[in-house]
Amino acid sequence: MADVKDAGSVTTDTAVVRIMRKLHVPQKLRNRELMLLVFASIVNTVAIMLVQLGALGELDYSLLYFGAALSVLVFGLHICLRYVATQSDPLLLPIATVLNGLGIAEIYRIDIAENNLGWAAASTRQIAWSAIAIIAAIVVVLVLRNHRVLFRYTYLFGLGAFVLLLLPLVPGLGRSVNGAKVWIGIGDIMSFQPGEVAKIALAVFFAGYLVRTRDSLSMVGTKVLGVRFPRLRDLGPILVVWVFAMLIIIFERDMGTALLFFGMFTVMLYVATGRLSWVLIGGGLFGAGALVASQYLTYVQNRFNNWINAFDPEVYNAEVGGSWQLVQGIFGLAHGGLIGTGLGQGRPHLTPVAESDYIIASLGEELGLAGIFAILVLYLVLVSRGFRIGFVGQDDFSKLLALGLSFTIALQVFIMVGGVTRVIPLTGLTTPFLAAGGSSLVANWMIIAILLRVSDSVRRKPAEVSA
Repeated sequence: MADVKDAGSVTTDTAVVRIMRKLHVPQKLRNRELMLLVFASIVNTVAIMLVQLGALGELDYSLLYFGAALSVLVFGLHICLRYVATQSDPLLLPIATVLNGLGIAEIYRIDIAENNLGWAAASTRQIAWSAIAIIAAIVVVLVLRNHRVLFRYTYLFGLGAFVLLLLPLVPGLGRSVNGAKVWIGIGDIMSFQPGEVAKIALAVFFAGYLVRTRDSLSMVGTKVLGVRFPRLRDLGPILVVWVFAMLIIIFERDMGTALLFFGMFTVMLYVATGRLSWVLIGGGLFGAGALVASQYLTYVQNRFNNWINAFDPEVYNAEVGGSWQLVQGIFGLAHGGLIGTGLGQGRPHLTPVAESDYIIASLGEELGLAGIFAILVLYLVLVSRGFRIGFVGQDDFSKLLALGLSFTIALQVFIMVGGVTRVIPLTGLTTPFLAAGGSSLVANWMIIAILLRVSDSVRRKPAEVSA
């Protein structure tokens, strides 16, 4: 009897230990997140102060108050996670916070150089949009209790993405900025880029669609040079997305958005089927489409010409569509050297649209190569955590959704950094969290919120998630 009692007590003790461990792990994750958020807030505050000291020679506390208000919102999101997503990833929120803050500091520095301060300044608008974006993330975390419900509305999200991408073509609603018809607006009140939100809807649609059709897309086909290619009748989905991407290039004059959406679908298709042939087919299709577009579409041809012949005097001095802007950005990066000129002490404003398309060149000049490497490492960690969330996922929809959203951020960073550094032709996208742009901030903060929700769900048991 004594042995039986001892065995029972041991079992009870083991159960208690397990319960304590389950309670301890989420608390440890949130405490780690809290410490990193405090550090991120300090980094952002110091960045703004250095900009003011370097460019003005004195401190202006008004902007610091706005920054403090943003920090309150971020900590509010952290508190929400403590209650509704206790096991979510602890690194996503701090990384997004510090990237957002560095972007605001650099945009503020450009405003100072252009003597564009006050309520109409780009940095003030960026702070306002950051607040809206963080609030949107809080709403997503609170409302989306189980991300798997999105799977039920797969085709509704696909229809929504299609409508969002067509909105800029509606007469009277669409706006053309630098030749690209990707904006919508009502009068002069506000403009918004619906394609930024469409990328989230497309990620949900692609994930749900590929889960439903993965078996047919994985059917055995013909083997060529050691790579097994799908049957011709199975090429329908990728051809449809390719045609849609080409239409975006033709009618909206936006090669970057087309590459982003087509690249997302191709990678998600590869992850769903495990077949390298889809990547080869996707790369070949887009490469062929871009080559044809460069021959017949003037604006695409100019992009390629500026990329290949950037330092040609004739291309550099062209009045319309020349490479002067690209070369100015490269000179700014070169001026920054290894450690940069220091925040507030460079001349990033000499490059046109330094606060948006060329924000990487602006930061590279003032933070140097070391600073750019640090920013790229932050992006690398952010994307790798998103991939990790996908790989840990128990169901295919969670895996594809997390991987698709994470790859979207990675591809967008590659397109912008590669364009500014002349690795690839420059296209009109935004650098996530850094560049000026309200629609981009809202969309990317919503992506962070969805990834937080997915990371919390994949660590829980199905019964806990459904509850």
